[in-house]
Amino acid sequence: MNIEKLIPECKNNLWGGEKLVTEYGKKTDKTPCAESWELSFHPDGMTRITDGRTLAEAASPADLGANCAGFGTFPVLVKFIDAKENLSVQVHPDDEAAKKHGSLGKTEMWYIVEADPGAFIYLGFNKRLTENELVGSAKDGTLTDHLNKIECKKGDVFFIPAGTVHAIGKGCLICEIQQNSNITYRLYDYKRKDKNGKERELHIAEAAACADLGVYRGRNHGAACTDGELIGASGFFSAYRFDCKDRAVIRRDKASFKCLTCLDGEGSVGDVPVRKGDSVFVPAGEGAVNIKGGTSFIITSVRRYAIGIDLGGTFIKGGVVDDLGNIISSGKTATESRLGDQAVCARIAGLSAKLLDAAGLTPDDICGIGAGVPGMIDREEGEVVYSNNLRWEHFCIKAELGRLTDKNIEIANDANVAALGEARFGAGKGRSNVVMLTLGTGVGGGIVINGSLYEGNRSAGAELGHMCIIKDGELCTCGRRGCLEAYASATALIRDTKRAMKAHPESRMNEVSPDEVDGRTAFLYENEDETAKRVVEDYLGYIACGIADICNIFRPEAVLIGGGIGKEGKAMTDRIQALVDPCIFGGDLGPGVPVIPAALGNSAGIMGAAALVLC
Repeated sequence: MNIEKLIPECKNNLWGGEKLVTEYGKKTDKTPCAESWELSFHPDGMTRITDGRTLAEAASPADLGANCAGFGTFPVLVKFIDAKENLSVQVHPDDEAAKKHGSLGKTEMWYIVEADPGAFIYLGFNKRLTENELVGSAKDGTLTDHLNKIECKKGDVFFIPAGTVHAIGKGCLICEIQQNSNITYRLYDYKRKDKNGKERELHIAEAAACADLGVYRGRNHGAACTDGELIGASGFFSAYRFDCKDRAVIRRDKASFKCLTCLDGEGSVGDVPVRKGDSVFVPAGEGAVNIKGGTSFIITSVRRYAIGIDLGGTFIKGGVVDDLGNIISSGKTATESRLGDQAVCARIAGLSAKLLDAAGLTPDDICGIGAGVPGMIDREEGEVVYSNNLRWEHFCIKAELGRLTDKNIEIANDANVAALGEARFGAGKGRSNVVMLTLGTGVGGGIVINGSLYEGNRSAGAELGHMCIIKDGELCTCGRRGCLEAYASATALIRDTKRAMKAHPESRMNEVSPDEVDGRTAFLYENEDETAKRVVEDYLGYIACGIADICNIFRPEAVLIGGGIGKEGKAMTDRIQALVDPCIFGGDLGPGVPVIPAALGNSAGIMGAAALVLC
């Protein structure tokens, strides 16, 4: 389907005002206009498009995106709320409690679009209550004494998990993003009467049964993402603040639709004109969408989240990553492998909990934890067969981490994971068949075929650094001679640089102490020193020899170069490309293979580990 302007369903709740009509352009004969349901598949108020069909009728599963498919029903609802008077103090059940009504629960977030002076909200308890205290205070009218009363202003954001007792105060105009649910239990309503003169029904017993009685603790968001500033995230919806000063671009993706709700200004989304109060549906798919005009939006979509762990001998690095490759939070902790495998798993679990807290997410909001682990990995069994760095043998890390976190766990070799990260989110993005070489202390490698890691029998393959390029050549750490690693690693480059310096005392490289020689030394001197130039040319020739073999065996869409030496960037890969091209079987008759610098740097391992779960 095309980008569509949405026609909301309006509600005339007795506490509402008229701003949605007079200032936000809502066309309705309902008075007052308390709510406009901007994006809704709920039977209590279906959003329509300009041809008169409901959005639910018009949008295909592909238009909604793959991430919506796992819910069974469309998971999100977006609305404006104009509170001329105080709303009731209420609570919404979670998914489990809502099942008996055949409904989802209701987790929600509020973005304060406007707030009169002194406007406030109630959000959660200021001290822990017992159920009896909750019921008693709801009945005797003292409930609000136990609630957090928060003065609010334009631009404030509040996340309200299901079970949180809350109320919107008068003078607030709010954009609410919520689960697709309309279940509300009223605890207290100021003895307000409906149009028939009767006090509105309360649901004290039902509310008390599902209310969180603890002290309210808010969630913090705020990560910079491709769709703007993340202001609300959960397993059901994600919301971003996106500002356009004049022209901007957002990108469609196949995983989720985007709903753009205009908070201010006037312009267009694609070819659809928008002004303050309008909402536009951008179907899932591919390509760019142009935004024009001085406008501010909330962009709502459905994203998936996972934790990626890069397990090293010294540090455990991790991050919460979404399915677009945005890192929502990151951190690290010491590995302390000397304490044993179970202690390391406990440290991973502890770091994961901290990452979730920093991201404003809960364990229920993520689809699992992926980990890149050094060594020989049996991915199917979730076992570290052997890791020299960690001094582990036959340790089932998947089972232990699963026990500690109660989450789905996926593991793979760390070099393979870095390749997957680059293929999914980095320099290989958009390509299904990619090979990555990591030029560091050794030569790591990873192969991605049809979007998935190729790891060989019991995940023991893809050791690209140990292909032989020179028979009976230099001794490799694996015990063989002539391996690519023995010539193309940073260790090999340092060895050959020192040898050249010793053999050629006239070389300007001897200005550097042998103890200070590193992988950049020869590159730094090559433009002014023939010896350095030969070292670099030989080194690049070794890399090109290995890459040409890879290209002729796999014919990937790209070969990516990462690791410490890979930081030389395009200047180095262009030279390698010139050496590789003449060696590719079939020459110009077959598809070329670009050699590209990796893009993610130290984040590749975290993002690739998350991709193990997100793929």
